[in-house]
Amino acid sequence: MFSNKSTFFNNKLYTILSIGLLFVILISCDGLFKQEKRKDQVARVGNSYLYKEDLAPLITENMSKGDSASFAINYINNWASKQLLLSKAKINLSEEKLAEYNALVDDYRTDLYTRVYKEALVSQATDSIITNDQLNTFYDQGKENFKLKERIARIRFVALPKGFLDKDEVSKRLKRFEEEDVKYLDSIGVHFKKLNFNDSIWVRYSRIFEEIPPITIDNVDKYLKNSQFFELEDSIGVYLGKIEEIKDVNEIAPLSFIKPTIEQVLLSRRKMDYLRKLESELLDEAIKDKEFEVFENKK
Repeated sequence: MFSNKSTFFNNKLYTILSIGLLFVILISCDGLFKQEKRKDQVARVGNSYLYKEDLAPLITENMSKGDSASFAINYINNWASKQLLLSKAKINLSEEKLAEYNALVDDYRTDLYTRVYKEALVSQATDSIITNDQLNTFYDQGKENFKLKERIARIRFVALPKGFLDKDEVSKRLKRFEEEDVKYLDSIGVHFKKLNFNDSIWVRYSRIFEEIPPITIDNVDKYLKNSQFFELEDSIGVYLGKIEEIKDVNEIAPLSFIKPTIEQVLLSRRKMDYLRKLESELLDEAIKDKEFEVFENKK
């Protein structure tokens, strides 16, 4: 798989390094990349300097002169405080603690570089498209794992202002909901306070409680039933709704309801499989080229 090693790495090298360049500059404290000496010093704490070019990107155009000056002073003081605290910490911490924290910094740097590199490789090498066949196969094989933890429903409803003159007509058409009814309701939809005509989408009961306040946990079983039509009223307006279907807790979730979750699981698995394969091939290639070896512990 790694027989064309130079093509695999060299074509991606500059892309990966450019992605991680900002992180390299920010956290490189040990001279991993030598930086040219900068001019226009703004402040100094010991041997550490803050430069004008450090501040420039932080000053936005919409800042007034007074705001930018105040911001600069606060930034300089915060920077100085951190440098002074760092200096004191290095003096007062034990050698053991300093070594421990330096090791943590090194680990963080390594993790940061490798994570940026791997994420760039994954984004280039893995397909982000999940087909319907893949969705259906995963769903069919694991249905028992997709039991609902909350109740859901397919519902269409409208919220009318109080005193709406054509309430009976809206009610009749919302119940029947044929093509001509949908056109009529759409044509007067600007007069509704709320509306939802997409009754093919499953929604959580908690969302229904938010959108239709007269329906509560206490009366939900009265109004949310299969094929149930309801008309409710509160101080704000009148709510007309038709329940197409409900699913109860512990029933198998419909595929359309958990499709986003399944897609994320499949994408995550695809990425993990790719990374495992990548790491294995990297080790094999390094061993082959004698770049990596494990020494036996000879007594």
